[in-house]
Amino acid sequence: MATHHVRIEVRLPDGHWAGDVTRGNPNDVLRIEETMPLGRGRGTARVSGTTNLFTSIREHAKIDDLRELDASHATVEISAGGGGFLRPLMDVGVIPHTPFDVRDGWVEWTLECTQGKVRNLIERFRDDAIPHRLLSTRATSSHLLTQRQHQVYELALREGYYDVPRRTTITALADMLGVAKSTLSAQMHRIESTVMHTFAEEIRRRNG
Repeated sequence: MATHHVRIEVRLPDGHWAGDVTRGNPNDVLRIEETMPLGRGRGTARVSGTTNLFTSIREHAKIDDLRELDASHATVEISAGGGGFLRPLMDVGVIPHTPFDVRDGWVEWTLECTQGKVRNLIERFRDDAIPHRLLSTRATSSHLLTQRQHQVYELALREGYYDVPRRTTITALADMLGVAKSTLSAQMHRIESTVMHTFAEEIRRRNG
């Protein structure tokens, strides 16, 4: 069954710690790097942000503890009712990827789920009157590249096209494949674009 890559913005309700502290500091971005919901609105989170955000988090009524790791990173312990993933997410059974950002009370989540779950989630947000904006959705499949693209990629890898320094050229690869250089160049660009966009979030996570 095909899955969908979904980006959606959702307004966190009043009383949700991350929504409250970012609405109080609308020019600052709170990044939730890791989070562990524990039920009943409790949980833990590893966050990054500004001193102003950390002060607001520490003073929030639903925060049990904030421990600063350095000037811009901290761990947070959230008390019961302090907020976490919203009820529609839990009921539909989808968990957003981390990290994700919260700005001025709005959180941007990236999800991987079936089309049916996307529809159910949107319906639940509407039923619960939770403001939201669907930013993008695209179908994905279990195969990252087409069969032909995979053949081209494997040849380029084997012949050293991606080595530093390169051990072959687009011209040489095109001769091996029996295609025009311009045709192969366009195909290589599509392959590289697919790979880069697919692993963009992983790159951001590891270098954030």
